[in-house]
Amino acid sequence: MKAVILAGGLGTRISEESHLKPKPMLEIGGMPIMWHIMKIYSEHGINDFIICCGYKSYVIKEFFANYKLHRSDVTIDLQNNIMKTHSCSAEPWTVTLVETGLETGTGGRLRRVKKYIDGDFCMTYGDGVGDIDITDTIRLHKKENRLATVTGVNPTARYGLMSVAGNKVTNFEEKPKETDNRWVNGGFFILKPEALDLVQTDEQMFEKEPLAEIADQGELSIYRHKGFWASMDTLRDRQELERIWASGEAPWRVWDKHPISFEKRTA
Repeated sequence: MKAVILAGGLGTRISEESHLKPKPMLEIGGMPIMWHIMKIYSEHGINDFIICCGYKSYVIKEFFANYKLHRSDVTIDLQNNIMKTHSCSAEPWTVTLVETGLETGTGGRLRRVKKYIDGDFCMTYGDGVGDIDITDTIRLHKKENRLATVTGVNPTARYGLMSVAGNKVTNFEEKPKETDNRWVNGGFFILKPEALDLVQTDEQMFEKEPLAEIADQGELSIYRHKGFWASMDTLRDRQELERIWASGEAPWRVWDKHPISFEKRTA
């Protein structure tokens, strides 16, 4: 199974940093958040990626084109124009980088990469991380056999909630983890290729009419994820993710927590 990552948007809500590079290339712990996302998928045996590029795509292309250089110690002999790499840290990834336009909607971007898709596939945005059990999500998707499966998350509220009776506050809960058991789109999808047939134009956002139509048809499953999830929408979000990573306890760092191989865990 392949994983498609949407990485072509302008990232206007974090423009303090996205004016220099695409939002998926903003770093957490010295590596782009997209790298963190790919490591999550790779932990679950998915190593074939399709990246939907757009805004400042050359930054993404340079990163992968020179990945070995970015991740290795090197000795450069300037006189003889020779470079030798040491202790190379490589990944078992195949990465297809596709130009999907600057102003294209998320649905249009998916439609433009359809020719590279040959079966059910994973899809996510280039700015969200979590300890998502991708293997279990795929298992549910295959069992339900619907057009699409979305990962529902129940994130911690950013602000405290007040219970009110008339003009009197009866209770105050500081940043509750769950808000009335309401699920929001966590951005980790499993899709059948046919789901993309509902995208009519390049400008369409997949999360709007196409996804609503899939739900109306009874073809949308939900995988309820109750673990950690976070989206890097703003500079504040990025700083919080950086803080969590620096603590050494980043929940999405699943690749360092599972010494047993993917094949053994799913056998």
